Amino acid sequence: MLVLRRQVGESFRVGDDVEVRVLSVSRGQVKIGIIAPRSVEIYRSELAELNQRAVVKDWRATGLKDLAGKFR
Repeated sequence: MLVLRRQVGESFRVGDDVEVRVLSVSRGQVKIGIIAPRSVEIYRSELAELNQRAVVKDWRATGLKDLAGKFR
């Protein structure tokens, strides 16, 4: 894990296309802004985990589970 210290108004880059800027710090919360192309998906990590579980659950509910078992 890379750990950086940034002040309000400062930023860092991820690759060539993504910039992350510290907008404010108040009462233990940090607000950040992300500048990236629309093709880059950005979402909170806890939502990504929920979405992944939902996709797996839906896949198993479609009846494809039995079909997938035949290919093991």
